[in-house]
Amino acid sequence: MTSDTTIILSTLNARYMHTAFGLRYIYANMGALQASTNIVEFTIQESPINIVEQLLLHKPKIIGFSVYIWNVVELSKTVAMLKQIAPEVIIILGGPEVSHNPDSPALTEIADYIISGPGEVSVTALCKQLLAGEKPNQKFIEGESLPLDQLILPYQYYSDDDIKNRLIYVEASRGCPFKCEFCLSALDKTSTAFPLVDFLAEMDKLLQRGVRNFKFIDRTFNLKISTTVTILEFFLDRMTDDLYLHFELVPDNLPEKLKEVLQRFPEHSLQFEIGVQTFDPEIQTRISRRQNNDKSKANIRWLRENTGAHLHTDLIFGLPGDTLENFGHSFDQLVALKPQEIQMGILKRLRGAPLNRHNDNFDLRFNPDAPYNILSTKDIEFASMQRINRFARFWDMIANSGRFAETLPLILAEQPFERFLKLSDALYQLAGSTWKIALKRLFELLYTVLTTDFKIESEQLKPFLAVDYACAKLKGLPSYEQTAVSNKVSKIGIANKRQRSHQ
Repeated sequence: MTSDTTIILSTLNARYMHTAFGLRYIYANMGALQASTNIVEFTIQESPINIVEQLLLHKPKIIGFSVYIWNVVELSKTVAMLKQIAPEVIIILGGPEVSHNPDSPALTEIADYIISGPGEVSVTALCKQLLAGEKPNQKFIEGESLPLDQLILPYQYYSDDDIKNRLIYVEASRGCPFKCEFCLSALDKTSTAFPLVDFLAEMDKLLQRGVRNFKFIDRTFNLKISTTVTILEFFLDRMTDDLYLHFELVPDNLPEKLKEVLQRFPEHSLQFEIGVQTFDPEIQTRISRRQNNDKSKANIRWLRENTGAHLHTDLIFGLPGDTLENFGHSFDQLVALKPQEIQMGILKRLRGAPLNRHNDNFDLRFNPDAPYNILSTKDIEFASMQRINRFARFWDMIANSGRFAETLPLILAEQPFERFLKLSDALYQLAGSTWKIALKRLFELLYTVLTTDFKIESEQLKPFLAVDYACAKLKGLPSYEQTAVSNKVSKIGIANKRQRSHQ
C-alpha cells in the first residue's frame, strides 16, 4: 500500500483466497504512521526463506505478525530466520495464538514484543514508541480496546485484487455473550454492535465496487433480531443473481420476524454456519453451553424445508465426557435434520480457552504441535480418535461434497453413524489412505465396499452410482461398468462448487 515502508503488517493465510481482516483494521487505525506502513500477506504453503526475502526487500524497521493456530508452525520458522538474517528488525506478534501468556508457543521467546487482544490502538502506540527510540518496560503488552464507534473501519483497504479473487470478511458486531468453554469467545464479556448506519454505508460501497460474496464473521449474527433483519433487508433491496451471504447463526433463536425475511431470499444466496457441537445435555452443561436442543432441531428443520439457504452445521468430537456411542447419537439426530453439510470437528486445545480446566479430570490429551488436536480422553482411546478422523475425511468427500446425493441415503439407511463408520473403516482398509483419492477411484472404492461389506446387490447399487457419476461429469466409465477392468484411475477434477451440488 506504499513503497516507503518502515512498518510491515504481515501474516500467513491458510489459502490465497483468504484475507487478513485484522491487519486491515490495524492499518486503518495507524494514523500518521499509515503512510509508512504496508500490508504484506503470504500463505502457509510458501517457503519461509522466500517469505523472509520478500519481507526484507521492503527494508522495514518493524514487522508485525498475526499468529493463529493454522500458521504458528510456519511463522515460527519465518521469524527464526528473520532473527538470524536481520536481527535489527523489531518483531511484534499478535493474535489468539500468542495472547495468553504464560500459555504461549516457543515463538514468543524469539520475538521482541507480544500484544494480546485487540491491536488497533496498541500496535500504533508501540510502533510510535519504538520509532522514537523508546523501549517499553515489558515484552508482553495488554491490548487496549476502543469503543467500536471510535474505530476507523477497514473496508476501503480491500484492494481491487482482493475483491476479484478473495473472500471479503465483514463484521457487524464483536464479541459473544455465550460462554462455551471450547471457544475463545467464552472470554468475551458481551457482544457489541458497530454503529449500523456507518456499517451499512461501508457495505454499500463494497457492493458498488463489485463485492458479491460477503462473509460475516460475527459470532452470533442473529443475537439482536432487529439488527439482523435490518442488515438482511439491506441486502434484499440490492439483491443480484450472484450475491452470496455467509452468516453464523445461533441455532435456537429464529423468531417469526426473522423467518419471514429469510423466506424472501432466492435459493443459493445464503449460507448459514450453525454450531450444534453436541446434543448431549450433560456435556452442554459441563462446557457451559446454553442451547435449547428442541428449538435448535426445529429451526434447522424449518430452514431446510422453507428456505433456499445452504446449512453448514458443526459437531465436535472429543468433548469432555463424550464417547464414541454418545457422539453417534448426536450425529444421527443431526443427519435426520438433513443439513447440506455436517462439519465433523475434532476438539482442539485453544490457548486460553476455559475448556482446559477439564484436562485432568477427563484425561484430555492433545497433540503438542499445532493444531493441538485431541488424541485421547478418559472415555475415547487413541484408536477410536483415529477412526473418527478418517470418518470426518470420508464424510467430507462423500456427503459434504454433494457428489453422492443419490447413493448417500443407501449408505446411511436407518443407522447413519454406525453404517458410515463401517464404510469409513472399510474404505481406509481398501485404499490405505484418506488423501489423494481421485474422484473416479472413489466411485470404484464405494462400489467395492457397498457390494462386498454391505452386501448390496450390484444391480440395485449401480443406478444410484450412475446418477452421481453423471452429475460429476467424469470422463470414461468406472471399472465396475467396464467389461475389461482397468487399474488406471483418471485424475479429472472435481464437480461443481459444493454449495451448488446440494439440492
